[in-house]
Formats: sequence, C-alpha cells, structure tokens
Amino acid sequence: MRQSVSEKRLVVLGATGGTGRQLVAAALKRGHRVTALVRRAGSFDAATGLVEHVWSDLGDGGSLARALSGADAVISTLGGAAKGPTTVCTDAIRTTVPAMTLAKVTRLVVLSAYGVLETHDRSLFSLAVWAGVGDKMKDKESMEPLITGSMLDWTIVRPPMLKDAPATGRYQVGENLPIRLWDSIGRADLAGFLLREVEDPRFVRKYPRIHR
Repeated sequence: MRQSVSEKRLVVLGATGGTGRQLVAAALKRGHRVTALVRRAGSFDAATGLVEHVWSDLGDGGSLARALSGADAVISTLGGAAKGPTTVCTDAIRTTVPAMTLAKVTRLVVLSAYGVLETHDRSLFSLAVWAGVGDKMKDKESMEPLITGSMLDWTIVRPPMLKDAPATGRYQVGENLPIRLWDSIGRADLAGFLLREVEDPRFVRKYPRIHR
C-alpha cells in the first residue's frame, strides 16, 4: 500500500478539460492544494484547497508567474481544440517554462501523446491517430522540445487513446511499453498517474507510456 504523502501546492494547466478535472478532483482528495488555471472565473465549484486563477492569454507570463508563486509542481493536461489547427499546448508551454524558471519551480509533468516525434512511425496506431487528430499531434510535437530543452525536472507522459472511465488503479507504465491500435487508458487512471509522478517521481526526464 502506498504511504501517505505530504501536502503539495500544484498548478494545473488544462484544468477544465476531461483529464484536468479528474486530476484536480484526485489532488484535492489526497489533500493537496491546487491552483487551477482557467479561462474564466467560476469554472469550478468552491472546494477546500482549490484556487482558480484566470489565465486567458497564454502569452501572459506575468499572470502565470503570480499563479506559480510558492508552487511545488506544474502539471499540464492541455489537449487543444477538437478539430482544426491548434497551438494551445505549444503556446502555453512556451510561456510556462521561463515562468517556472523565474519562480524557481522545477517539477513539470506534461501530458503529450504516443505517436509524436520518434514514436511517429508506420504502425497502425500512429497512422490512425495522425489521420484522426493530426493537428493535435503537430501541436504536441512542437511542444515537447520546449520542455526537453529546459533545465526543468520534466516528465512527458505519452498515452494512447483516452477514454472516460472510472479509476481502477490497474494499468501498465513503462518507457518502452508497446502501444497497439486497441490500447487505451481511462482519464481518471491517467490523472492518478500524473499526480503520483509528482508525489513520488519515477520518470524524471523520461517519456513514460501508459495503458490499461
């Protein structure tokens, strides 16, 4: 059984998305304090330990710096628009990395996707995901080098297809975990792994893959 962890102050990018909401809920349940970056106030119901910080302009480093004051870690679950060209992940991380450096926050856990960069191959999974959400994949590809070129203690998580499913705690994680066309991970389990990678870092400067 996992031991209890000390309270941490977490800043969550993409907090209002499917995975982000699961992450915020899990973090609060485990006793952490969460600053949820949102585009508009009132995105969450009031909860102990939760602070909303409006960050509507992804290029506004000053606003982000205020949210980062005193933080222990940043977790990004940004995904981008459902259809069409998007640069939301790249734009947000381009501002986040220098803001973290300035605020002396070193731990960054980021949700990316399997099928980008060196995992962009001719496999059935890669072909399918690029045919379906190629614009999102391009955004992730341009985002990752901004992270890996920094001095931060980063972890880039590369899951396959995401599904809405209850948390099970039963999943596989590994740097070389095979990803097949039918593999998936529930957002609640994914959020749980992102959180635990902050609580108990095991993949610093690595690219873990995850599926059930």
